[in-house]
Formats: sequence, structure tokens, C-alpha cells
Amino acid sequence: MRVAMIGTGYVGLVSGTCFSDFGHDVTCVDMDVSKIERLKAGIMPIFEPGLDELVARNVAGGRLRFTTDLAEAVAEAEVVFIAVGTPSRRGDGHADLSYVHAAAREIARAANGFTVVVTKSTVPVGTGADLEHIIREATPEADIAVVSNPEFLREGAAIEDFKRPDRIVVGTDDPRAREVMKALYRPLSLNAAPLLFTERANAELIKYASNAFLAMKITFINELADLCEKVGGDVQEVARGIGLDRRIGPKFLHAGPGYGGSCFPKDTLALTRTAQEAGTPIRLIETVATVNETRKAAMGRKVLEALSVPPRGATVAVLGLTFKPNTDDMRDSPAINIIQSLVDRGVKIRAYDPVGMEEARKVLPDAVMYATGPYECAEGADCLVIVTEWDAFRALDLDRLKAQLRTPVTRRIR
Repeated sequence: MRVAMIGTGYVGLVSGTCFSDFGHDVTCVDMDVSKIERLKAGIMPIFEPGLDELVARNVAGGRLRFTTDLAEAVAEAEVVFIAVGTPSRRGDGHADLSYVHAAAREIARAANGFTVVVTKSTVPVGTGADLEHIIREATPEADIAVVSNPEFLREGAAIEDFKRPDRIVVGTDDPRAREVMKALYRPLSLNAAPLLFTERANAELIKYASNAFLAMKITFINELADLCEKVGGDVQEVARGIGLDRRIGPKFLHAGPGYGGSCFPKDTLALTRTAQEAGTPIRLIETVATVNETRKAAMGRKVLEALSVPPRGATVAVLGLTFKPNTDDMRDSPAINIIQSLVDRGVKIRAYDPVGMEEARKVLPDAVMYATGPYECAEGADCLVIVTEWDAFRALDLDRLKAQLRTPVTRRIR
């Protein structure tokens, strides 16, 4: 099938590349000329394990191409995905749909023949209906079906998630669109991936509800970790014990400094705003978002309490800057809150991350120094904090780390 993917961010680039690896003919579109030129040169705008090799293979096979010409890509496509950003809107926390709406207008003008327009971007319930109205208003004669097909990709494991998904959710009541989407995802039938067809509004809600539930699970185990510290429990053992219950499961029960990234913070906020406007506030998720922000702020205080020297002039080594391992994504990373709170108290920061330091420099204070490795990061520090659970940190020589520290205080944030 001929596919156009509007947006070459995390979701668009991974999805478009994987579709091309299935054998579909995919054109990825972005208005950023320099980004497209870098992609044509094989330079990835994001770090995702295995993505560069997958892109190179499908470009070489003639199944994947990159362009800034949206009109040409859409005119030739049977399926057009909208995979542009939906950041939190300033002031009210709603998802900013301006990029989604702009893409819909351009698609309406360029579509040729029956075209399935699919929202991959995370959008609030009702967005599909709005896009249908926008397209009809721009081009009344357009033969277009608007479909919701939310993504459920984990950064760091996105290719595996796309090719072996837990489920594929498709929101449409158009029989022609349903057949197109079945054909598009047919390569996954060998993996017996559940293909759930439902109403468009349901599909839009499923995405937000999934992220909100996982955020709630993370926040629950983090609060339990605080209780364990006070009463002498081991949160890892407690998490293992409750995770063995098949009704609960072990995933997202790893205590840490709070959730971050591009999805959970903005999606929980957008869901609560939608619920408030509908007159059915979701108090549980409102609390989850508040508790998560409080926890990230509290992590800096935990580090200060661990110091055996006065904060001003002390050096803290921070291992791990990205919000999770196997990505260079710094969006809403707990490391930002931790480091800023320490810098505000006069602490010197030396940091190291396996792939995230280039992105970290864009958002962290200028005073942060960057090391070339974990042991160099620890040298002469008064405290060592492991924030992100990179595999590269799992087998560190703790005796060597201790010898590198000026005052050997180590604490893994939980």
C-alpha cells in the first residue's frame, strides 16, 4: 500500500519505517528542511535502538523516502497518517491541536481519490469528528474517511512494540476504511496481534486511559516506596510480591524519582482537563499528576539529606539524565528537577548519560559539567546519584566508584 506519514518525530519516524519494513511504500513528510536532509543522509533525529539500520535498509530497498512536499506525498497515498506533535497548551493544559488541524487542511487540498486519514498523534476524544469537519469545510467533495489509530510505543523498545504489539486499536465506522486498515496491518497477522475495531471516540479514549492507568501504577509504587523507607520495608520485594498477582502484573512497579517523558505528563493533564470540562472530573488521575510533581521535587531534598558536607561547594555526581533508559529524550525528565534543586542550593553537578548529554545541554543549567564515563563522573564527588536505570550502570564496580568519591556517600533514588 502507498502510505504518507505526516511528521517525522518519534511516532511518525518509527511507524513509517516499520510500515516500510512490512513492504508498504512509505513517504515520510516534514516541514523542517534540515531534518529531512539529515534523514536522507542517514542521520537520525532521535535515538532509538535499531532505528538507523532499519531506516537504511528500507531506503536502500526503495520502500522508504523523506520529503518536504506534503501535497505530492498525499496525492499518491491511499493512507495518510497524521503524526505531528500535540504538546500541552500553555495556560490550560489541553493538548495543542494546531499542528493536527493544519495537517488536516493540507491533506484535504491534496488528497486524490478515496483516502483514509489516520490520527496517530495522541489527541483528545472528539478530535476525529473535528478533523472530519475541517476536511469537509476545506474540500467538500473530498472522498475521505477519518480514522483513529493510537500508538502504544515505548521509547527504547518502539520497533519491537510496533512489530509485536499487545493490540492494534482502530477507531472507525466506515466499512471501506476498515478494509484498508486490515490490509495495512495484515503483515502482523502472523504474530496474532489482536486487531480491535471500535468507535472512533473509544479509540481516542483508550490511548489516554492506558497512559493514565500506567502513570497511576508508577505513582502508587513510588508512594509505597516512601512508606517502606519509614517502616523498614523493601519496596523491591513488596513490588515483586504484589506483581506476582496476575491481576496486577509486575510491569510499571519499579520505584523511582517519578515519571517523565513526552507522554505521561501531558496525557494525564489533557485527560483531566477533558474530564473537568465534561463535568466528570477524574480525581484519581488529578492526584496522580500532583503526587508525581511533588515526588520529583522531593528527590533533590533526599540528595541534600544524604550529603555529609554542606551543600554549597559540594559536588554531586549524577548518572543518568534521560527520563528512561535507551532513549535520548529529556522531556520532563526527573533529572531536570533534581539537578536544578541542587544547583539552587549551590551544589556543583557533574553528570553522565550514555546517549542523552547532547539533549541534556539544551535543558539543564549551564553550570553542569559533563563527564566521559561513570567513573570519571564520580571522581572527587561528595555524593553519587543514579537517576536513570541504564543497563550500563547495572554492573558498575562499586568499590571502584567508592574509591573515586571524595566523601563516599552513594544513594540510588527510589
